[in-house]
Amino acid sequence: MIRIKIYQTKKKEILGFETLGHAESTDEGYDLVCSAASILVLNTVNSIEKLTDSKVSEKTNAKDGRISFKLKTSPSKETQLLFRSMVIGLESMVDDDYYSKYIELKFEEV
Repeated sequence: MIRIKIYQTKKKEILGFETLGHAESTDEGYDLVCSAASILVLNTVNSIEKLTDSKVSEKTNAKDGRISFKLKTSPSKETQLLFRSMVIGLESMVDDDYYSKYIELKFEEV
């Protein structure tokens, strides 16, 4: 199962996220659940790094599916928009009867 934790403030500003695990909905290389979640997450990481001035901390481990991505600076409007777009996509997956068996989304106030 892919477990995703979104870190946010009391005001619901997103400061980062962490993913852990693999969907394992089918054979490696053919897992559409894993692909969908990965694209949402990786596109957000790449977009924040290339389209904003935000300073970030990023750690990855492909073996256990870990991606830790956190802002080192205050969240900009652009960064928030990109984070929120990712969350909308992940929430859509969690709300789907099929995908929800393989993905968990939690929010943590920091």
